[in-house]
This record gives sequence, structure tokens and C-alpha cells, in this order.
Amino acid sequence: MKCENCTKKECSKKQKNDDAQSASVDVLSANDDYEEKNEFFTLANAKILLSDCLACDNCMTLEEGARVFQQNQKEFFRILNLNKKCDTSKHKVLAVSICPQSLPYFAAKFSLSVNDAAKRLCGFLKSLGVHYVFDTTIAADFSILESQREFVQRYQRRSQEEHALPMFASACPGWIRYAERVLTNLVTPHICTAKSPQQIMGSLVKGYFARQQNLSPEQIFHVVVAPCYDKKLEALREDFYTALYNSQEVDCVLTSGEVVQIMEQRNVSMRDVTEVAVDSLFGEIKEGVVRHDGKRSDGYLEHIFKHAAKELFGMDVKEITYKALKNKDFQEVTLEKDGETVLRFAAAYGFRNIQNMVLKLKKGKFLYHFVEVLACPGGCLNGKGQTQTEDGKPDKALLSQMEDVYAAIPVRLPEANVYVQKMYQDWLEGMDSRKVQETLHTKYSAVNQTASNLDIKW
Repeated sequence: MKCENCTKKECSKKQKNDDAQSASVDVLSANDDYEEKNEFFTLANAKILLSDCLACDNCMTLEEGARVFQQNQKEFFRILNLNKKCDTSKHKVLAVSICPQSLPYFAAKFSLSVNDAAKRLCGFLKSLGVHYVFDTTIAADFSILESQREFVQRYQRRSQEEHALPMFASACPGWIRYAERVLTNLVTPHICTAKSPQQIMGSLVKGYFARQQNLSPEQIFHVVVAPCYDKKLEALREDFYTALYNSQEVDCVLTSGEVVQIMEQRNVSMRDVTEVAVDSLFGEIKEGVVRHDGKRSDGYLEHIFKHAAKELFGMDVKEITYKALKNKDFQEVTLEKDGETVLRFAAAYGFRNIQNMVLKLKKGKFLYHFVEVLACPGGCLNGKGQTQTEDGKPDKALLSQMEDVYAAIPVRLPEANVYVQKMYQDWLEGMDSRKVQETLHTKYSAVNQTASNLDIKW
């Protein structure tokens, strides 16, 4: 059995995944020996098949495999059941953060408006025992703003630093995993250092929110609901772990589909759930669902392009015109001034387009200043944790509905979020502080040298 993205005769992941599955079963079995049977015992252990995981080639160690397989509904309910026991010293404050690309899935699947879907999902989670439900839009605000600033700085240093440009987006964990494990030093110096929205949300919940609630980070169990399985791998990164508190920024990731499985286990339909307003990190009633300027993602390309046009060339860009190249998942955007192309951006979605992009970089024929890279064809809405049918094929009708729902959500610029600006001053000690670098940025680097993998034909 080989990953669908691999054309090697032998898949080096197969044995590791088999070992990881065995290890994870042993771990879960051991846990079961110490736990009472409860109403959630029928939930299946998490399984990430090779076809589910977009991060290809030697991507999981045995230890990572065992930990990933614990990122499932069972772990979620272990915490819920722990909170029901008498020993309050072991109780956790359970917080769930929902990715904005997951909400259209629930809205389309249950024929609801996106605002109703958000409230009903919140109501369902709280009926299980979750204390707080947030959405990660504010985390994406921070990630986009930091990415914008970094691009401008890189552009201004491009003649002094070899690896300043191009800059690649860092929000997609499948792409990051592939870049670090397979492409290595050819690509990693070019990756934006801004954390993804998921991990910035982890910093917000375990940092800012914990402090507001007079809690230490390890007292919070933080779950993220996301469109894809690769978010589980991202949550396990060592750079997102705080040794002082023995705490990950994100403790568990459930895909949108896994949440629906929980509903099915309990014979619950979202249409029958009581609506509850989504929580705000700031203790106020949260506004309706908003999104960023991307059509199928958080819109890094659009936001960075418009910001760079203004900051570097004094040009206000209101609308962006995409030019499709080889296919609809590889498009470019350009900015011209005085007859010269001064900015050239691209969106590369799916591994075929990523590989073509990398080969151009390797040959020194790379023309782009910035590329929004996403591992899933079609972008984040098409994450395999929410768009696959039972036979493993994409549900094109559902995806089309999700795209319509997402496109109808009002757009709010990150700069317009007054809470973000306030937090830069009150929590992060200013936009240029060391705390901003420690909290909102990380470093991506080569994990091992496998240069021959550049010759893989996707």
C-alpha cells in the first residue's frame, strides 16, 4: 500500500504506519485497563490512512504515529469523563476552537446558515461538557498581519539576502511537513516564519485566555476542529510545546468529519440542537461569522498582495485579478507600475502544482515573489477530514455547496479587528517586541536530507 501522492515502487511509510498503529493500539489498550466503560466506549480509535495524510515520505516516526492515533474522539471523551469524577485536581477546562473552513461543512451538510451552524455546533459541544467554544478567525488575523510585515521586510532585503525571496506561506501543515522532510534546505529558508492560525490560537488559549482566567496552561485541554488530518501532525510539533507547563499549545485535533461521527454515535442532528452563542476570548458576545479575503482559504495571497502594493509602491489595490495557468489550482497575480511588473504572486494548490513549483525553483527559473501553498487541491475547504465520502472519494456536490456558503460570509480585514490591535499593545508588548517573535513566530528547518525525492513525478 502506497500513499496516493507517491510513485515510488516501495512506500517507506508503510512499515512505520503499521508499527505506529500497533503502538497506538497498545497505548490505548493500556489506558482502557484503567478507565471505566462509559457511554462513549463505542467510539473508534483514530486512524490516519496513507491516503488521508498529505505529508508524504518518511513523515511519521514511531512515537509520532502513536501520539497521532491518540488524537481522536476517545481522547476528547477521556477528558470529558475525567471532569465528571470527584477528584477535581485532575479536572480540565475544556476549550474547543473551530477553523472557519470547517463551518461551511456543517452548514452545507445540515442545510443551515453558517451563523446557525456555528451556534448549533457550539450548543452541541457544550451539551457534551465543553466549557468554551471559540473560532480561530482572530488567530488568522494575527498570522496574516505578521505574514504581511515579514513579506515587506523580505522584499526590502532581497538584494542583500539570498533567501529573502521568494516567500512561501506557512499556514498549511501538509506543505510544511513535505517541505521540511523532503525538500529540505532548498525550500525551508523561504518559508514565512509566522505561525499558522491553529498554533497562534493555541498561544491565545494557553497564553492570553489562561492568564485572563487565572489558569495555568496545563489546566486547559485545548481541542481544534479542522478540515484536514495534517493538523493533527502540526499539533505535535516540538516547537509548539511548553516544557515548563508540560503542555502542548493544541492538545487534540478533531476533523469536522470526526465531530459528525460523534453526533451520529449519539443519534443527534445539528438541526435539533439548541443554539448557543460562540464564546469570545474577551468575554463579550461574539459577532457573527466573518472570514478573510480568500475564496477557499484564509486569503494570505490577497492580503499580502494588497498590503505590499500599498507599503512598497503606494498603490491601493481594490480587486485582484487571477490568471489561471496550467490548471485552476495554479494561478498568478501581478502588479504593474510604469509598464513594469513589480509584484508577481502565485497560488499553488495540490501536490502536482507544488512539485512543478519546486522544480522551477531548483532550476533557477522561479519568477514569483510570494506563493500561497496549500496541499489540498481546491484549498482548505477540500480538506480530507470533511469532504470525503465513505468510499474515500471527494464529495463534489457537498464541496460546491461549501464554496457557496464560504463565499457568502462577510469579509473583515485583519487590520479592522480592534481586539487584535489592543492585544498587540496589552499582551504582546508592541508590534516589534520580542514577545511577538516568541508568540507568533517559529522556525522551519530541514529535518533530514533526502534530495533525491525532488525527482519524484507527481
